[in-house]
Amino acid sequence: MLFDRMKSRRDFLRFGARAVGAAAAWGPASLLCQRASAQSSDYKALVCIFLFGGNDANNMLIPSGAKGTAYPYSDYQTVRQGLAIAQASLAPVYDPGSKQDFGLHPSLAPLAALYKPASGASRLAFLANVGTLVAPVPRAAKPDLSVKLPSNLYSHSDQQTEWQNAVTAPNASSSRNASSGWAGRLLDRLAPSSQFPPGIGINGGALQLVGIDTQPTTVGGNGFSVANADPDAALALDQVLKLPSNVTLIQAAQSSAKNAIEVSKTVSALLGNAGSIQAQFPSTDLGQQLAEVASVISVAQSGLGATRQIFFCSQGGYDTHSAQAGTQSQLFTELGAAMAAFDTWLQTAGFGDKVATFTESDFSRTFQPNGNAGTDHAWGSHALIMGPVKAAQIYGTFPTLKLGGPDDADGGRGAWAPTTSSDQYEAELAKWFGATSDADLDYVFPNLAAFNRVTPGFLV
Repeated sequence: MLFDRMKSRRDFLRFGARAVGAAAAWGPASLLCQRASAQSSDYKALVCIFLFGGNDANNMLIPSGAKGTAYPYSDYQTVRQGLAIAQASLAPVYDPGSKQDFGLHPSLAPLAALYKPASGASRLAFLANVGTLVAPVPRAAKPDLSVKLPSNLYSHSDQQTEWQNAVTAPNASSSRNASSGWAGRLLDRLAPSSQFPPGIGINGGALQLVGIDTQPTTVGGNGFSVANADPDAALALDQVLKLPSNVTLIQAAQSSAKNAIEVSKTVSALLGNAGSIQAQFPSTDLGQQLAEVASVISVAQSGLGATRQIFFCSQGGYDTHSAQAGTQSQLFTELGAAMAAFDTWLQTAGFGDKVATFTESDFSRTFQPNGNAGTDHAWGSHALIMGPVKAAQIYGTFPTLKLGGPDDADGGRGAWAPTTSSDQYEAELAKWFGATSDADLDYVFPNLAAFNRVTPGFLV
């Protein structure tokens, strides 16, 4: 689908140029070795998995209660019709907060094994009904949509942008943030200025990683390299170096490209054991993306001297307007296996409490199916958080699954008005990462004060 991955040639060139600049600004390989000599026990990383296209979260986390409970399976089954997942096939999830039974899509069973409410050592939590918001949406018999709302709620490109830049209400004071991302601004505040570029896009750039003072770099299947991350990158860099040198911008690029490539080669050398790590992950696209993340994390402290890193991975295909059941099952199979393998590696390698992995998506999809065995664009969604979570629990407020009910912003198809804003969700991650002051949080999330800076509290 067109909007599964917003990676146009314009986007590639924009983020690619910034990546070259970021790597080049770091200096020659000899400086990299000098700066990488220090190690820190205070290492933390965030790993985003963006589900491009709008994941139907209504079939990811599913009510499984008996009739008469707050979230009965029968109500879900009645509305979902042919898209309903058989109750017997669900991977059981009990929420100790609401004391209600839920289930994960069976293709996500490897993740259900990480959700352990009884042991107190859970590696997985959920955040219910989260989405882009400008202000809280009051509820009575139905959501009060007279409050200010995000721009173009059901637009892929707009919602992907708003999730990544955390600017849902552009104004004079926040306009500078629109071309940067919340993770990049977080790194502006927390990443040491001498550290190797701490924002890393896997197989492509991401707005989320672009800071005002900090710029990201990329890593691809051919190793950590600005020049050889993919064939388009190599071609673009080659074309830049061959352009007339009387152009100021090109002069700068030409003078810095050698240093960028030297840095790239040095990091590739540090990743000499990447093959053994990659073998521990599924051979799927997402599996190998997370293998790349693991490879970089494995040398983050000893080789790069890193203390803070943020990674952006992605999986496309979630724009399921038709034939959703088979498509989503396949996507979830890839997602569940890749995330479970990543968690196994993190714990074995000693990074279990140092890395938080989380999902984002454009939006969820209508609770009521369309006429093509699919679903259409909606709003509030559910998210997966893996790593040092406080408890196996569904955080936030699970929506009332009633068409035309108190959470239905679409008036009859089941587009849930979020009860937790994407700002609050991401700010919880930022606080765990180290942004504990109001000044830092307001810099990263210019609209967080509209929610009294309250965050869900799902991380230790």
